[in-house]
Amino acid sequence: MGILADKVAIVTGASSGIGRATAQLFAHEGASVVVVARRQAELDELVSQIEVHGGRAIAVAGDVTDESTAQRAVEVAVSRFGGLDISFNNAGTLGEMGSTPEVSATGWRDTLETNLTSAFFGAKYQIPQMLRRGAGSVIFTSTFVGYTAGFPGAAAYAASKAGLIGLTQVLATEFGPQSVRVNALLPGGTDTPMAAQMNNTPEAMAQVANLHALKRMARPEELAQAALFLASDASSFMTGSAMLVDGGVSINRT
Repeated sequence: MGILADKVAIVTGASSGIGRATAQLFAHEGASVVVVARRQAELDELVSQIEVHGGRAIAVAGDVTDESTAQRAVEVAVSRFGGLDISFNNAGTLGEMGSTPEVSATGWRDTLETNLTSAFFGAKYQIPQMLRRGAGSVIFTSTFVGYTAGFPGAAAYAASKAGLIGLTQVLATEFGPQSVRVNALLPGGTDTPMAAQMNNTPEAMAQVANLHALKRMARPEELAQAALFLASDASSFMTGSAMLVDGGVSINRT
């Protein structure tokens, strides 16, 4: 019996990176998982992999910036697995990068829609179902960028991810009395396709790794373990937190 036995979870951005690793870990720990992303083929492969290892999962393909995707994911969780206990609102994008005066209005809006508005949509439909269960854990993937450090050229990304921390705090106070906990996970540099997109040479990746006190980037599985902590009763007295899991990048000066 895993530590999430009999729990039902939604994981967005599940087709790769931190989301995929977390969906696998949640399933391994006993949760029934609704995996959400745009790419149907990658989701189907993930579901098959989870089922081969004895887990339960179902795919919901859709764009997280569409409110109906959030609604549909919750409906599937309820109809197929009986309810909802955990959500990992992890889907995100770097968005349009570059000098802030040169960022387009469309690029700005698209980044906020993907990183922040989608999380609002998720919580909007997830929390009422958790209230029906009498408790729940909502997790957002934020970042240290815009929280402990500013990176030139990342205005939309930083603003949208910082907004998640404000959303976390408000929801934590709104629903704490009903035992729904809400926390933000703040990764450091993680070896994912998104990181490769931002740092597209071995030299650039090495430079990012060196920013961390641990002098390396995280593996997605390490962030999945942190998400598991926030999802489980091991973090039962944590809510409203911005939890840094950043390899020391926020404090490193060497």
